[in-house]
Amino acid sequence: MNTENNGPVARNWDILTVFVVTALVLMLPLIAMQFSEEVNWKPGDFIVIGTILIGAGLAFVYTARRIDDAGWRLALAGAFFVALLYVWAELAVGVIFGIGS
Repeated sequence: MNTENNGPVARNWDILTVFVVTALVLMLPLIAMQFSEEVNWKPGDFIVIGTILIGAGLAFVYTARRIDDAGWRLALAGAFFVALLYVWAELAVGVIFGIGS
């Protein structure tokens, strides 16, 4: 079991970090919409991507807390990141299955 992050304050910081990073990522299209008509997100887009980001972030935190080896954590982070990018791209433009808009 991982002993470096087992205090309640550290656990809360991990979860808070997921929400802060999600908010910062969602600020990018919000700001871009003010300067360009190329970016045209609707409220539902923000909700869906926010849910995906928070879900992936919390799943990573939950899983990473159970892994002691830093190399495996890094591999896990890479796997979550690639999966997140794939889902985002699939929803945006339908990379493989044509699900996107």
